[in-house]
Amino acid sequence: MATQRTKKSSAKASSEPWVHTDGREIQEFGTVRMFPLGLSFDARMYSCQRLNQILADSQILYSLYKKHHWLMRGPTFYQLHLLLDKHAEEQVQLVDTIAERVQTLGGVAVGDPRHVAEITVIPRPPDGAEEVPAMLSRLIAGHETILVAAHDAAARAQDMGDDGTNDLLVSEVIRTHELQTWFLIEHLVDTPLVEAPHNGHR
Repeated sequence: MATQRTKKSSAKASSEPWVHTDGREIQEFGTVRMFPLGLSFDARMYSCQRLNQILADSQILYSLYKKHHWLMRGPTFYQLHLLLDKHAEEQVQLVDTIAERVQTLGGVAVGDPRHVAEITVIPRPPDGAEEVPAMLSRLIAGHETILVAAHDAAARAQDMGDDGTNDLLVSEVIRTHELQTWFLIEHLVDTPLVEAPHNGHR
């Protein structure tokens, strides 16, 4: 009996790769599976919807950071070129964390860039290069969009008993965005680099 099973199994085995394979969709976007997490279906559904919006906007913000990192110019090129790349890497980490939270709740994380473009509420920038203050202002506006959504979603998730989503939004999303906003804003303050008031003294 064991010999027959072995022969049957080996006959089906093949080292040929399964390329060009079409498969059916096994879970639709916007649905959640029934995971035993001690959370209601409504709480998990709500959190996934809010997280996916923040996830889409975060992916667009990451792309804006990379675009502006590449197109940066002027006397502050070096500092801003490095800063924007650092912020972009931090956004990538957030994107992954948010996506994994959606999956943990039984949902489907938005990932295809074309799907992301349909969902995001962050305005599309010009295809070309903008002046530096405009690029920084655009990033700051993106941060604020996500922060407004994250504050509201965190409060509502807490009300629905989803402490994990609340903690993620408060401890990681909100704090990261606040810090990055601060770093960008300070580059838009018009202060002299060398000269300062002498108050009558030389």
